[in-house]
Amino acid sequence: MSAERGAPQLMDYPTDARRAVLSRRIRYFVAATIAYNVIEAIIAITEGARVSSTALIGFGLDSVIEVSSAAAVAWQFSAANPQSREKITLRVIALSFFGLAIFVTVDAVRSLFGLGEAEHSTVGLALAAVSLAIMPALSRAQRPRGPRTGFCHCCCGFEADTAVYLPLRCTSRRPDSQ
Repeated sequence: MSAERGAPQLMDYPTDARRAVLSRRIRYFVAATIAYNVIEAIIAITEGARVSSTALIGFGLDSVIEVSSAAAVAWQFSAANPQSREKITLRVIALSFFGLAIFVTVDAVRSLFGLGEAEHSTVGLALAAVSLAIMPALSRAQRPRGPRTGFCHCCCGFEADTAVYLPLRCTSRRPDSQ
């Protein structure tokens, strides 16, 4: 098919100057992501420990993963040739997710044996709601720049999962189980 008949066109690769501008913008978004997620992790892990909430602690650990991922991406794009660092960056991100999976698995086994019941957390609900608004906006802002620089940004849906799970969990308790 030809271009006249609506065939998809391959994206033109940017010039070196344009690539530098796009890479700089990605670094700014990555810095904003890191800053927000550090705050989110501190609040979520602290509050999760206070109320014994695996969901909040997992949410905070996910923020730690996002910080390590963003830092890895920032490191990747600090190189003259970012693609040369992509494999190491992806390994760092993958190892972070495996760490979270281990935490969730251990806590699930604890829950099977009835060890620990979470308390209600208004702070956790508010944090999840704020994150549900902020993180997708940051992700959307980064997404159009990634393919133009040879980088594909992935965003976890953990904020949405937590924002849906926590209110349901808080409202579905039986009065005698509190």
